[in-house]
Amino acid sequence: MTLAIWFTLGGALLVLMALGGSMLSRMPVSTSMLYLLAGVVVGPLGLTLAAPDFVGHALLLEHLTEVIVLLSLFTSGLKMSVGLHDRRWFPPLRLALLSMAATVALVTAAGVWLLGLPLGVAVLLGGILAPTDPVLATDVQVDNPQDRDQLRFALTGEGGLNDGTAFPVVMLGLGLVGAHDIGAWGWRWLAVDVLWATAAGVAIGAALGATLGKLVLYLRRTHQVAVGYENFLALGLIGLAYGIAVLAQAYGFLAVFAAGLALRHTARVATEAAAASPGVAATPAATAAAVAFVAQAHDSPLPGPGVELATDSRHASAWMAHAVMSFNEQLDRIGEMAGVVLLGMLLWSVPWLPAVWWFVPLVLLAVRPLSVALGLRGSNTSLLQRRLIGWFGIRGIGSLYYLSYALNHGLPPAHASTLVALTVAVVVTSIVVHGLSVTPLMALYRRRRRGRRKG
Repeated sequence: MTLAIWFTLGGALLVLMALGGSMLSRMPVSTSMLYLLAGVVVGPLGLTLAAPDFVGHALLLEHLTEVIVLLSLFTSGLKMSVGLHDRRWFPPLRLALLSMAATVALVTAAGVWLLGLPLGVAVLLGGILAPTDPVLATDVQVDNPQDRDQLRFALTGEGGLNDGTAFPVVMLGLGLVGAHDIGAWGWRWLAVDVLWATAAGVAIGAALGATLGKLVLYLRRTHQVAVGYENFLALGLIGLAYGIAVLAQAYGFLAVFAAGLALRHTARVATEAAAASPGVAATPAATAAAVAFVAQAHDSPLPGPGVELATDSRHASAWMAHAVMSFNEQLDRIGEMAGVVLLGMLLWSVPWLPAVWWFVPLVLLAVRPLSVALGLRGSNTSLLQRRLIGWFGIRGIGSLYYLSYALNHGLPPAHASTLVALTVAVVVTSIVVHGLSVTPLMALYRRRRRGRRKG
């Protein structure tokens, strides 16, 4: 396949989404479904323009999905604008810890007792399938920083957190199959892979996000410099958080999510402080543009209303956060396209097993709802919200990353085909069934909410 053909196909798909993406949001068809179909058409199941396979291209798949998840995690962090002491954090924390642990336990039990897998491989399968996906779950996540809906907040927070908290489970599984040192009785796994890697990852990301956010705001407000180039700030912060965390043997996924969260928190605090200060006055140009700044994001260093707004004492922080998130959201969408198209191209190489016919319904219709019910028991979420959270446990790019990571880090070849078949079957089914159901179910949810307010 020549480079020109790749450019033609990629360009056509991008233009198609630019023209019809907003229309798709009102239809029971997700963009991921179209990307998956495009990958199937390009691959050996269609035109055979390319023929990648899971084993031969596992390293490429690992690195590509790694970058895609990082972009999505940073965007998820930027969307979470409520304070860390807000009670709305309890449901996503319970989902990312309690529900994920229940998911791992249930999948592990199914792997050992129903599939006949060794304990280590079953634990690894649980870790691969436990995280919900921040990449493919855009339609059920927080729309913008002002969105206070508990359902969307819980799903966004869960997707941001459990892509990092699943890493200790994957490392435990690799340790049990002899591919990772977990120490006698698992002491090294608990001390390093759980406690240190988790705490250090969150601390590194939070420190970098807060520090860089304060530095940029100081330079803009005081010296009218460091204006524009929010794309450099976003990518630089992602790279710093992930790189330093990995060098420190911490979890880079958690670091990047924490960095986005800290940057948004810093901007929110600065905005509230500026608004409460009677001695701060906005410039006329900034005041005139304030109403429209959410719809604009002038990341150009050239003079103009955008620069005045970006350096204004009252609006600089909100401008910075919005500009960074706008850029990152676009990259997030491109990453989703690349990852799902590649998945469609890889489907021909999947060694499908008869077990997928009962395993996929077990994960999506039994394991996920039960784990959510256990994790959110006694919470302040409504019954409808818990049911929708139980259904929208979308699996996607995160699971593909952990699968490829395991393939490249010591997963026994004898069990590779089983884990590939089960994981890909769950992900593909999730893309289709959740893509078909997200629009009508979320519309029903919005009508129910409006009905309660009127009542």
